[in-house]
Amino acid sequence: MTDAPADAETRARVIASYDVDGARAGGELDDIVNFAAELCAAPVSLISLVEEEYQRFLARRGIELDSTPRSQSFCAHAMHGAAIMEVPDATQDARFADNPLVIGPPHIRFYAGTPLVSSEGVPLGALCVIDSVPRPEGLTPMQRRGLAVLARGAMSRLDDRRTAREQGIAERESRRALEESDMRFRTLADSMPQMVWSTLPDGFHDYYNARWYEYTGMPVGSTDGAAWNGMFHPDDRDTAWAAWRHSLATGDPYSIEYRLRHRDGTYRWVLGRALPMYGPDGTIQRWFGTCTDIHSQKLALEEREIISQELSHRIKNIFAVISGLIGFSARGRPEFAGIANDLRQRITALGRAHDFVRPHSAQSQPSAQQDSLTGLLADLFEAYQQGDSPRIIVRGDDIAIDDRSATPIALLFHELATNATKYGALSTSDGTVALTIHTGAVTHDLVWRERGGPAVSPPTKTGGFGSQLIELSAVRQLGGTVTRDWAPEGLTVTIAIPVAAFSRA
Repeated sequence: MTDAPADAETRARVIASYDVDGARAGGELDDIVNFAAELCAAPVSLISLVEEEYQRFLARRGIELDSTPRSQSFCAHAMHGAAIMEVPDATQDARFADNPLVIGPPHIRFYAGTPLVSSEGVPLGALCVIDSVPRPEGLTPMQRRGLAVLARGAMSRLDDRRTAREQGIAERESRRALEESDMRFRTLADSMPQMVWSTLPDGFHDYYNARWYEYTGMPVGSTDGAAWNGMFHPDDRDTAWAAWRHSLATGDPYSIEYRLRHRDGTYRWVLGRALPMYGPDGTIQRWFGTCTDIHSQKLALEEREIISQELSHRIKNIFAVISGLIGFSARGRPEFAGIANDLRQRITALGRAHDFVRPHSAQSQPSAQQDSLTGLLADLFEAYQQGDSPRIIVRGDDIAIDDRSATPIALLFHELATNATKYGALSTSDGTVALTIHTGAVTHDLVWRERGGPAVSPPTKTGGFGSQLIELSAVRQLGGTVTRDWAPEGLTVTIAIPVAAFSRA
């Protein structure tokens, strides 16, 4: 009896999954065949596994053979049945009368076998009892039930063996995959120019790549745990440790610059970063981090900062020198005193704008935020205020600015304030100016409204240099528009400037 090619392939795969070589060594299957022989009063009892060419006996009693050709197998027939197959007298059964096991030893006459079937429905073999004496009456009902129970027990043991084998394979594959993944990670980490490290969820450092030990010159394993903190400059340890504790407590990314001890004994600036890796349950499984040497960039940045501050300081001095030269020249030409004074004030306004946005040291840093429009205006209008009664009031939202817009804005509002002092609201003791900032998606509107000054009437001739300077600053340099309303109660100037003109960002 043979299987179809597809069935044979399926059976071979399923049989291999039971690890029968290991199963044969099990004592539980021996207990089952012993009890089956005693239950059925039979001299021979077997648990067979029928393969493509042979049947093997996983457990046996009363027979020395451990396998036979499949062509001689009774179990190859029994395993395809739905219930116990009984052969009362094999010499009288056409299927087995010429079987070598019937004609010769062990001279099988009686056979009763219960099929062993896998969970997939694949017939594997049988649990059988054999006698050399015919039994016309066959098994008793109790023996049949008992043999069926023992067959289920045998399959349960085989299934346990199969599950254990599959779990073992899965664990070995998992370990192999983990080892390969770990090897790939270590190879990748060791090839990186950065120092790479990882920690347990509690922050215990348990891995550093080769670059770390090469850079620091420390022995392998000497910086595990919390010993890493000892590698920092003494002035940076508390800051770095506090930032690391915060990240561990909150899960926030870790990012900090600190000085790390190099193998030559010096301290070099590095950028430390780390991110958490979360598990399926949402908890942190590990932290992975890097240290990148930024010492050269840090020194270059400091040098550039020093040069920038020195250059800005010299530019500021140039404004002061030009203002002084104008004043010196005006003393020799009294008829130009008014023009000289206006020019000197404009130079001063330019100097204020430059001083507001230029790089500063910690000592020269202005109190106002350096990218703030309201900060620049407060600095610019300081000369026009009167103690606790400000003459120029700035309202509305603040706007970020930089050196691109600071100079034209300073010239623009210096000119408006100067004109208000000469002819408008600031020329009287009770006059005030309200500058309102309206922010929008396309333009920001700056509304200059004078009140409390002398009565206003529209000019009868084309604007002078001051008006042209306002147009130059607002329209040509900032790309905006200027609208004037000469209401009797006071001048209102609305300046609409594109959002993009305020900052390079």
